[in-house]
Amino acid sequence: MKAIVLAARGPAGVALRAVAEPDDPPDFVRVRMLAASVNRVDLYMRDNGAGITHALPLIMGVDGVGEVASAAPGSGLQPGDRVILYPYEFCGTCRPCLAGDQPLCHTARIPGEHRAGTFAEMIAMPARSLVRLPAGADVREAAVLGVAYLTAWRMVFGKAPAGPGSVVLVQGAGGGVAYAAMQLARMAGARVIVTTTGAEKIAHFRAIGVEAIDYRAADVPAAVRKLTAGEGADLVVDNVGAQTWGASLRAVARGGHIVTCGATTGAHPSADLQRLFIRQISVHGSTMGSREEFRRLVAAWAAGGFTPLTDSAFALADVPAAFARLEHPARMGKIRIDIA
Repeated sequence: MKAIVLAARGPAGVALRAVAEPDDPPDFVRVRMLAASVNRVDLYMRDNGAGITHALPLIMGVDGVGEVASAAPGSGLQPGDRVILYPYEFCGTCRPCLAGDQPLCHTARIPGEHRAGTFAEMIAMPARSLVRLPAGADVREAAVLGVAYLTAWRMVFGKAPAGPGSVVLVQGAGGGVAYAAMQLARMAGARVIVTTTGAEKIAHFRAIGVEAIDYRAADVPAAVRKLTAGEGADLVVDNVGAQTWGASLRAVARGGHIVTCGATTGAHPSADLQRLFIRQISVHGSTMGSREEFRRLVAAWAAGGFTPLTDSAFALADVPAAFARLEHPARMGKIRIDIA
C-alpha cells in the first residue's frame, strides 16, 4: 500500500512510500482510509518528536475516516461500514480507562505518534477505537473531527463548561482547534470573542457574528474588558502558548478559567502566580477527549450542530505541501487529506 512515511527529521524526511499492509491482531479491524486531516502534532513529529515514544520510520497522520475492509466476528462492524477513528489505542483496564477517561490511559497509543498512522491506504485499529458514521454522513467533513474538534470539545465542555450567559475568549481563532472551540462555544449558547489578525480573518468572523480583536492592532485584555463591561472572559481557550499566555491571564475574569492544549509559541511563559491566586483563576490542561466525548461530538455534528471549516484539501502524495499550508498565516480551519 501507499503511505506517507517519516523516515528522518525535517521536511526532507517525509515522503510517499510503498509499505506492507498492516496486520490485524485479534479484536482489530482493518480500515481502508478515505480521508484524514493535518494537525499541528504532525509538524512536531516531523521536526522533533521529543517526549513521544516512537521509532522511525513511522507512518504519519493522527485522525481520519475510512471503510471497514475486514472485521472479526463480534466486533459489531461489517465490511463496508464507514467509520471515524477515535484517535487512541487504549487498554480499557487501567484506572483512567475504567473511569471513562481514555486519554489518560497508562498505555495509550496515538496513531502517527506512537504507532502507524492514518496517512495510508489502510490502517488496523481496535474495534473499540472506531465509531460507525451515520448513513449518508459527509465523510469529508467527518475526516477533520478526530483531533481538533475532539480537543476543542473537552476544552469547551470539560472542567469549566461554557453555556448560555458565559463569555468565552478564543485565542488565535484561525487555527483548527481554536476555530472548532469558537464553533462549539457558540453552539453551547455562549458569547464568543476571538483574537486573530489580518483583514480577511477579521472580516470572516464579523460576518458570522463573532466579535473579533486584531491582536496586532489592539491591547487584547483591554479590548476584552471593554467588550465585557470590565468583567473579562469566564473561559479563555489558549492553544498558542507563551505568545498569548500573558494576555490570557489578564483577559480572564475573576474566578474564571483558562484551558490550554498547546504551546506552539513556547512552553515556559511566566505563571504569574500572584494574579492566579488573588483573582482565583483556574488553569486546566487538556488533550483530546474520552470515547464518550467523541461519541457526543460526532452526534452533535451529525445533528447539524456545527459544520467543520475546511481550509483546503490535498491528495495523499501532497502531504508535504499540506504541511506547508498548515504553517501559512492565511490558513484558517482544517486541512484535509483525500486518500480514496
